[in-house]
Amino acid sequence: MINRRPDKRVFFTKTKLIIFNIFFALLVVSLCFLILQPFLNKVSLSFMSQKDLVDSTVVNIPKNPTLDNYKFVWSLLDFSKSLPYTAILSLLMGLLQTASSLLTGYGFARYDFPLKKLWFVCVIIMIIIPTQAYSISLYLNFRFFDIFGIFQAITGKALNLIGTPVPLLLMAVTATGLKNGLYIYLFYQYFRGIPRDLEEAAHLDGCGTLKTLFRVMIPDAAPLITSCMLFAFVWQWTDYQFTNLLLASDNFLATRLNGIDSLISASGGAALANSSGTMVIYSDTLTATATLLMLVPVVTLYVIGQKKFVESLNFSGVKM
Repeated sequence: MINRRPDKRVFFTKTKLIIFNIFFALLVVSLCFLILQPFLNKVSLSFMSQKDLVDSTVVNIPKNPTLDNYKFVWSLLDFSKSLPYTAILSLLMGLLQTASSLLTGYGFARYDFPLKKLWFVCVIIMIIIPTQAYSISLYLNFRFFDIFGIFQAITGKALNLIGTPVPLLLMAVTATGLKNGLYIYLFYQYFRGIPRDLEEAAHLDGCGTLKTLFRVMIPDAAPLITSCMLFAFVWQWTDYQFTNLLLASDNFLATRLNGIDSLISASGGAALANSSGTMVIYSDTLTATATLLMLVPVVTLYVIGQKKFVESLNFSGVKM
Protein backbone atom coordinates (compact mmCIF):
# COMPACT_ATOMS: atom_id res chain seq x y z
CA MET A 1 0.00 0.00 0.00
CA ILE A 2 1.38 3.42 -1.07
CA ASN A 3 1.82 5.95 1.72
CA ARG A 4 0.25 9.31 0.73
CA ARG A 5 1.19 11.22 3.90
CA PRO A 6 4.33 12.91 2.49
CA ASP A 7 2.34 14.21 -0.49
CA LYS A 8 -0.29 15.64 1.86
CA ARG A 9 2.36 17.37 3.95
CA VAL A 10 3.91 18.92 0.86
CA PHE A 11 0.47 20.01 -0.33
CA PHE A 12 -0.42 21.63 3.00
CA THR A 13 3.01 23.30 3.21
CA LYS A 14 2.66 24.80 -0.27
CA THR A 15 -0.91 25.90 0.51
CA LYS A 16 0.20 27.67 3.69
CA LEU A 17 3.02 29.35 1.80
CA ILE A 18 0.66 30.56 -0.93
CA ILE A 19 -1.84 31.88 1.63
CA PHE A 20 0.97 33.66 3.52
CA ASN A 21 2.30 35.25 0.31
CA ILE A 22 -1.18 36.45 -0.67
CA PHE A 23 -1.75 37.91 2.80
CA PHE A 24 1.67 39.58 2.79
CA ALA A 25 1.08 41.02 -0.71
CA LEU A 26 -2.31 42.44 0.35
CA LEU A 27 -0.73 43.94 3.47
CA VAL A 28 2.05 45.63 1.45
CA VAL A 29 -0.42 46.95 -1.13
CA SER A 30 -2.65 48.32 1.63
CA LEU A 31 0.23 50.07 3.36
CA CYS A 32 1.46 51.51 0.05
CA PHE A 33 -2.03 52.78 -0.70
CA LEU A 34 -2.26 54.46 2.71
CA ILE A 35 1.08 56.17 2.10
CA LEU A 36 0.43 57.14 -1.52
CA GLN A 37 -3.23 58.16 -1.20
CA PRO A 38 -2.55 61.72 0.08
CA PHE A 39 -0.02 62.25 -2.69
CA LEU A 40 -2.39 60.90 -5.36
CA ASN A 41 -5.17 63.13 -4.03
CA LYS A 42 -2.91 66.16 -4.38
CA VAL A 43 -2.04 65.19 -7.95
CA SER A 44 -5.71 64.78 -8.84
CA LEU A 45 -6.67 68.03 -7.12
CA SER A 46 -3.97 70.00 -8.92
CA PHE A 47 -5.49 69.21 -12.33
CA MET A 48 -9.08 70.09 -11.39
CA SER A 49 -10.76 73.17 -12.78
CA GLN A 50 -13.17 75.34 -10.79
CA LYS A 51 -16.08 73.51 -12.36
CA ASP A 52 -14.75 70.24 -10.99
CA LEU A 53 -14.28 71.74 -7.53
CA VAL A 54 -17.98 72.61 -7.20
CA ASP A 55 -19.20 69.47 -8.98
CA SER A 56 -20.34 66.92 -6.39
CA THR A 57 -20.03 64.08 -8.90
CA VAL A 58 -16.26 64.60 -9.22
CA VAL A 59 -14.39 62.59 -6.63
CA ASN A 60 -10.84 61.79 -7.71
CA ILE A 61 -10.70 62.01 -11.50
CA PRO A 62 -11.32 65.52 -12.91
CA LYS A 63 -13.86 65.87 -15.71
CA ASN A 64 -12.23 69.03 -17.08
CA PRO A 65 -8.48 68.63 -16.45
CA THR A 66 -6.47 71.81 -16.78
CA LEU A 67 -2.97 73.18 -16.24
CA ASP A 68 -4.21 76.61 -15.17
CA ASN A 69 -3.48 75.83 -11.51
CA TYR A 70 0.18 75.14 -12.30
CA LYS A 71 0.47 78.30 -14.40
CA PHE A 72 -1.13 80.43 -11.69
CA VAL A 73 1.02 78.92 -8.89
CA TRP A 74 4.17 79.33 -10.99
CA SER A 75 3.56 83.06 -11.22
CA LEU A 76 2.14 83.31 -7.69
CA LEU A 77 5.24 81.83 -6.02
CA ASP A 78 7.55 83.51 -8.54
CA PHE A 79 9.27 80.23 -9.34
CA SER A 80 11.64 81.83 -11.84
CA LYS A 81 13.38 83.62 -8.92
CA SER A 82 12.52 81.54 -5.85
CA LEU A 83 13.42 78.17 -7.39
CA PRO A 84 17.08 79.00 -8.24
CA TYR A 85 17.49 80.89 -4.96
CA THR A 86 16.15 77.97 -2.90
CA ALA A 87 18.11 75.39 -4.87
CA ILE A 88 21.44 77.23 -4.53
CA LEU A 89 20.96 77.92 -0.82
CA SER A 90 19.84 74.36 -0.07
CA LEU A 91 22.72 72.86 -2.06
CA LEU A 92 25.26 75.12 -0.37
CA MET A 93 23.82 74.33 3.06
CA GLY A 94 23.89 70.62 2.29
CA LEU A 95 27.55 70.72 1.26
CA LEU A 96 28.63 72.78 4.27
CA GLN A 97 26.62 70.72 6.76
CA THR A 98 27.95 67.44 5.39
CA ALA A 99 31.56 68.67 5.41
CA SER A 100 31.40 70.10 8.93
CA SER A 101 29.58 67.05 10.30
CA LEU A 102 32.10 64.71 8.69
CA LEU A 103 35.07 66.51 10.24
CA THR A 104 33.37 66.73 13.64
CA GLY A 105 32.31 63.10 13.64
CA TYR A 106 35.77 61.99 12.56
CA GLY A 107 37.35 64.04 15.34
CA PHE A 108 35.08 62.50 17.97
CA ALA A 109 35.74 58.99 16.68
CA ARG A 110 39.52 59.15 16.30
CA TYR A 111 40.98 61.76 18.66
CA ASP A 112 41.01 62.48 22.38
CA PHE A 113 40.75 66.08 23.54
CA PRO A 114 39.73 67.90 26.74
CA LEU A 115 36.04 67.62 27.69
CA LYS A 116 35.38 65.23 24.82
CA LYS A 117 32.52 63.46 26.60
CA LEU A 118 30.92 66.77 27.54
CA TRP A 119 31.02 68.01 23.95
CA PHE A 120 29.57 64.75 22.71
CA VAL A 121 26.73 65.11 25.21
CA CYS A 122 26.08 68.51 23.60
CA VAL A 123 25.80 66.74 20.24
CA ILE A 124 23.20 64.36 21.67
CA ILE A 125 21.33 67.33 23.15
CA MET A 126 21.22 68.89 19.67
CA ILE A 127 19.37 65.78 18.48
CA ILE A 128 16.96 65.55 21.41
CA ILE A 129 15.96 69.16 22.07
CA PRO A 130 13.52 70.63 19.50
CA THR A 131 14.54 73.78 17.68
CA GLN A 132 11.55 75.68 19.09
CA ALA A 133 13.17 75.56 22.55
CA TYR A 134 16.08 77.81 21.57
CA SER A 135 14.69 79.74 18.60
CA ILE A 136 14.32 83.01 20.56
CA SER A 137 17.88 82.98 21.88
CA LEU A 138 19.11 82.04 18.40
CA TYR A 139 17.26 85.02 16.92
CA LEU A 140 18.67 87.42 19.52
CA ASN A 141 22.17 86.06 19.00
CA PHE A 142 22.14 86.93 15.30
CA ARG A 143 20.07 90.09 15.74
CA PHE A 144 22.80 91.53 17.96
CA PHE A 145 25.74 89.57 16.59
CA ASP A 146 29.17 90.35 17.99
CA ILE A 147 32.49 88.54 18.51
CA PHE A 148 34.03 89.38 21.90
CA GLY A 149 32.71 92.96 21.56
CA ILE A 150 34.90 93.71 18.51
CA PHE A 151 32.11 95.10 16.32
CA GLN A 152 30.70 97.05 19.25
CA ALA A 153 34.09 98.67 19.83
CA ILE A 154 34.67 99.50 16.13
CA THR A 155 31.23 100.53 14.90
CA GLY A 156 29.52 101.37 18.18
CA LYS A 157 26.80 98.74 17.71
CA ALA A 158 26.40 95.03 17.09
CA LEU A 159 25.73 93.58 13.65
CA ASN A 160 22.22 92.68 12.53
CA LEU A 161 22.48 89.50 10.44
CA ILE A 162 18.73 88.79 10.36
CA GLY A 163 17.35 88.84 6.83
CA THR A 164 20.57 87.53 5.26
CA PRO A 165 21.75 83.95 4.62
CA VAL A 166 24.82 84.55 6.82
CA PRO A 167 23.28 83.02 10.02
CA LEU A 168 22.35 79.82 8.19
CA LEU A 169 25.79 79.58 6.59
CA LEU A 170 27.56 80.22 9.91
CA MET A 171 25.52 77.49 11.57
CA ALA A 172 26.27 75.08 8.73
CA VAL A 173 30.03 75.77 8.84
CA THR A 174 30.18 75.34 12.63
CA ALA A 175 28.09 72.10 12.53
CA THR A 176 25.23 73.61 14.55
CA GLY A 177 22.65 73.88 11.78
CA LEU A 178 19.41 72.03 11.15
CA LYS A 179 19.79 68.29 12.05
CA ASN A 180 23.59 68.66 12.28
CA GLY A 181 23.62 66.68 15.53
CA LEU A 182 22.18 63.66 13.71
CA TYR A 183 24.78 63.85 10.94
CA ILE A 184 27.63 64.12 13.46
CA TYR A 185 26.35 61.07 15.31
CA LEU A 186 26.09 59.05 12.09
CA PHE A 187 29.65 59.90 11.04
CA TYR A 188 30.89 59.20 14.57
CA GLN A 189 29.38 55.73 14.59
CA TYR A 190 30.65 55.01 11.09
CA PHE A 191 34.27 56.02 11.69
CA ARG A 192 34.32 54.15 15.01
CA GLY A 193 33.65 50.95 13.09
CA ILE A 194 36.62 51.36 10.73
CA PRO A 195 39.72 49.47 11.98
CA ARG A 196 42.61 51.65 13.09
CA ASP A 197 44.94 49.32 11.20
CA LEU A 198 43.77 50.97 7.97
CA GLU A 199 44.93 54.38 9.17
CA GLU A 200 48.18 52.99 10.53
CA ALA A 201 48.91 51.38 7.17
CA ALA A 202 48.30 54.71 5.47
CA HIS A 203 50.69 56.44 7.91
CA LEU A 204 53.35 53.83 7.17
CA ASP A 205 52.95 54.57 3.46
CA GLY A 206 53.71 58.23 4.10
CA CYS A 207 50.23 59.71 4.44
CA GLY A 208 49.71 62.47 6.98
CA THR A 209 46.55 63.09 8.98
CA LEU A 210 44.73 65.10 6.31
CA LYS A 211 45.90 62.90 3.45
CA THR A 212 44.71 59.81 5.30
CA LEU A 213 41.34 61.45 5.85
CA PHE A 214 40.83 62.54 2.24
CA ARG A 215 42.45 59.56 0.49
CA VAL A 216 41.34 56.71 2.76
CA MET A 217 38.51 57.56 5.14
CA ILE A 218 36.33 59.80 2.99
CA PRO A 219 36.22 57.46 -0.05
CA ASP A 220 35.28 54.61 2.28
CA ALA A 221 32.45 56.71 3.74
CA ALA A 222 30.98 57.61 0.33
CA PRO A 223 27.57 55.93 0.96
CA LEU A 224 27.09 57.79 4.25
CA ILE A 225 28.24 61.10 2.74
CA THR A 226 25.70 60.67 -0.04
CA SER A 227 22.90 59.92 2.43
CA CYS A 228 23.74 62.88 4.69
CA MET A 229 24.00 65.20 1.72
CA LEU A 230 20.54 64.13 0.53
CA PHE A 231 19.02 64.53 3.99
CA ALA A 232 20.60 67.95 4.46
CA PHE A 233 19.38 69.21 1.07
CA VAL A 234 15.82 67.92 1.48
CA TRP A 235 15.43 69.18 5.05
CA GLN A 236 16.77 72.59 4.13
CA TRP A 237 14.55 72.68 1.02
CA THR A 238 11.41 72.13 3.09
CA ASP A 239 12.51 74.01 6.23
CA TYR A 240 10.32 76.90 7.26
CA GLN A 241 11.24 77.63 10.88
CA PHE A 242 14.93 78.55 10.53
CA THR A 243 14.49 80.27 7.17
CA ASN A 244 11.52 82.29 8.39
CA LEU A 245 13.26 83.13 11.68
CA LEU A 246 16.73 84.02 10.38
CA LEU A 247 16.49 84.50 6.63
CA ALA A 248 13.03 86.10 6.36
CA SER A 249 13.27 86.17 2.57
CA ASP A 250 10.28 86.05 0.25
CA ASN A 251 12.46 84.32 -2.35
CA PHE A 252 12.59 81.06 -0.36
CA LEU A 253 9.97 78.58 -1.55
CA ALA A 254 8.98 77.23 1.87
CA THR A 255 8.36 80.78 3.12
CA ARG A 256 6.21 81.69 0.12
CA LEU A 257 4.32 78.41 0.33
CA ASN A 258 3.50 78.98 4.00
CA GLY A 259 1.95 82.36 3.13
CA ILE A 260 0.16 81.23 -0.01
CA ASP A 261 -3.27 82.27 1.33
CA SER A 262 -2.20 85.89 1.64
CA LEU A 263 -0.54 85.70 -1.78
CA ILE A 264 -3.78 84.44 -3.31
CA SER A 265 -5.77 87.29 -1.77
CA ALA A 266 -3.16 89.89 -2.78
CA SER A 267 -3.05 88.64 -6.37
CA GLY A 268 -6.83 88.75 -6.78
CA GLY A 269 -7.26 85.02 -6.45
CA ALA A 270 -10.47 85.55 -4.49
CA ALA A 271 -12.05 86.94 -7.63
CA LEU A 272 -11.44 83.60 -9.34
CA ALA A 273 -13.76 81.83 -6.89
CA ASN A 274 -17.51 82.14 -6.88
CA SER A 275 -18.16 81.91 -3.13
CA SER A 276 -16.38 81.73 0.22
CA GLY A 277 -16.71 77.93 0.32
CA THR A 278 -15.30 77.64 -3.16
CA MET A 279 -12.48 79.96 -2.16
CA VAL A 280 -11.42 77.58 0.61
CA ILE A 281 -11.39 74.63 -1.79
CA TYR A 282 -9.58 76.68 -4.40
CA SER A 283 -6.95 77.69 -1.85
CA ASP A 284 -6.43 74.02 -0.96
CA THR A 285 -6.07 73.24 -4.66
CA LEU A 286 -3.39 75.86 -5.16
CA THR A 287 -1.59 74.71 -2.01
CA ALA A 288 -1.56 71.13 -3.30
CA THR A 289 -0.27 72.32 -6.68
CA ALA A 290 2.49 74.39 -5.08
CA THR A 291 3.51 71.46 -2.90
CA LEU A 292 3.82 69.22 -5.94
CA LEU A 293 5.96 71.81 -7.73
CA MET A 294 8.24 71.94 -4.70
CA LEU A 295 8.52 68.16 -4.66
CA VAL A 296 9.66 67.80 -8.27
CA PRO A 297 13.30 68.90 -7.69
CA VAL A 298 13.49 66.95 -4.43
CA VAL A 299 12.22 63.73 -6.02
CA THR A 300 14.58 64.19 -8.98
CA LEU A 301 17.56 64.65 -6.68
CA TYR A 302 16.44 61.70 -4.57
CA VAL A 303 16.34 59.38 -7.60
CA ILE A 304 19.79 60.53 -8.71
CA GLY A 305 21.13 60.22 -5.18
CA GLN A 306 19.75 56.72 -4.77
CA LYS A 307 21.53 55.66 -7.95
CA LYS A 308 24.80 57.14 -6.72
CA PHE A 309 24.24 55.54 -3.34
CA VAL A 310 23.84 52.08 -4.88
CA GLU A 311 26.92 52.64 -7.02
CA SER A 312 28.93 53.71 -3.97
CA LEU A 313 28.00 50.48 -2.19
CA ASN A 314 29.97 48.60 -4.84
CA PHE A 315 33.06 50.61 -3.98
CA SER A 316 35.96 48.33 -3.07
CA GLY A 317 39.40 49.36 -1.91
CA VAL A 318 40.88 52.83 -1.53
CA LYS A 319 43.35 54.77 -3.60
CA MET A 320 46.59 55.65 -1.97
